[in-house]
Amino acid sequence: MQNRKMLLLTGCIVLVLVMGACAAPAVPATESAAEQASGDAGCAETTAVKLQLQWVTQSQFAGYFAAVDQGFYAEQCLDVTILEGAVDIVPQQVVASGQAEFGLAWVPKVLASRAEGADLVNIAQVFQRSGTLEVSWADAPVETIADMAGKKVGTWGFGNEHELFVAMRAEGIDPNNPDDVTIIQQSFDMLALLNRELDAAQAMIYNEYAQVLEAVNPETGELYQPSDLVVIDFNDVGTAMLQDHVFARESWLAEEGNEDIAVRFLAASFKGWQFCRDNFDACVQVVLDNGPTLGHSHMSWQLNEINKLIWPSPAGIGVMDQALWDQTVQVSVEGGVISDVPSEGAFRTDLAESAIALLEGDLMGDSYAPIEVELVEGGE
Repeated sequence: MQNRKMLLLTGCIVLVLVMGACAAPAVPATESAAEQASGDAGCAETTAVKLQLQWVTQSQFAGYFAAVDQGFYAEQCLDVTILEGAVDIVPQQVVASGQAEFGLAWVPKVLASRAEGADLVNIAQVFQRSGTLEVSWADAPVETIADMAGKKVGTWGFGNEHELFVAMRAEGIDPNNPDDVTIIQQSFDMLALLNRELDAAQAMIYNEYAQVLEAVNPETGELYQPSDLVVIDFNDVGTAMLQDHVFARESWLAEEGNEDIAVRFLAASFKGWQFCRDNFDACVQVVLDNGPTLGHSHMSWQLNEINKLIWPSPAGIGVMDQALWDQTVQVSVEGGVISDVPSEGAFRTDLAESAIALLEGDLMGDSYAPIEVELVEGGE
C-alpha cells in the first residue's frame, strides 16, 4: 500500500484528519478494449461508476486495472473510473459522501467509519490474509513480540498499528509506556531500518519488505537477502486483521437496480484478479501502463505477494471467512479501533456469491502456486 512516495509533509497527513477526503484524480485507462467489449456485450446502456483506491497505482490493485484494460467491466455494461488514492484521501469518506460508488480499504478502518455513523458495508473480502510484517536485522534480531520489550519499534500509525499493539499487550508490553517499549512514528518506507535507527520496522510483505531487498548492503556491495532479515508475520502471531475489501453505501445498495450493478462490478473485478493470477506478466504490464511510481521488478514482486494474499480463497474469491472476520473484530475491539462489535450487516456475502455465479474457471485458487521474482536495485 505504501511506498517511497509517502515522504510527504506531515501537514498533508494532518489535513486528512482535519478536513477529510480530497477529490481523487482519475487514473487513465485503456479504452479500446473496454469499448469493444461493451459493444460485443450488446449493452443497451452503460452505467458509469467510480472505484476509490486506498493508495497510488501499484500491483496491490492490479485486478481492477486489468478489469478495465481487458474489457471485463465493459462486458458487464459498466464504465468504471478508477480514482487513485493519496495521503490526504480517505476512501471511506469518498464513498460515504457519494463521490464514488465503491471503495477499497482495510476492514478495521471501515469498521471505525461505520461506528462513527457512515453507512458502509463490506460486499467483497478480496484479501484472505494480512500482509503486515515487523522486520528486524538477523544480526540484531527481534524474533518474537516478547523480544520487543525495551526496543525501538516502528509503526506507521493511522490505523496500521493495531495488529502490533494488540500482540504487544498480549505479551504484557504496553505500547503507551516508554518504560516497556519505545514506539517510533515510522515513515512509509524502510529508511529508518536501513539506517539502524529502529530495532524493528513495520512493512507490508508486498511493498516495504521488498524495498529492503532492493537496497544494497554496503558491506557486501550486493542487494540485501532474506537471510539478512528476521520477520514477524501477524498471521502467525494471531492478531492479523483483514485488509483490502470492496465496500459500498448501504443506502446506495438499497436503491433500485444498484445491487445488480454491484454484482456486475464484483464479477468483473474478480475476473480481473483471475486474469492477474493466470496471466502474470501481462497483468504486470497493465499496471506499468498505468504509471506506478516504482518499476518492473517491484511491481512483479508486489503482484506475486498480492496473489498469495488472495489465493486460495476457500469459499470463492471475495467471500468472507467468518472466523477471520471474528478475529478482525476481536482485535479491533481490543485495540480500541471500535468500542463494541459492529452491528449486524457490517458485511454481506450474497453479492459476491452472485458475482461468482456469473463467472467460469477457478474461483478458489486451490492449485495456485506463486512464482519466484528476482528483485533489482531500486525495484526497477
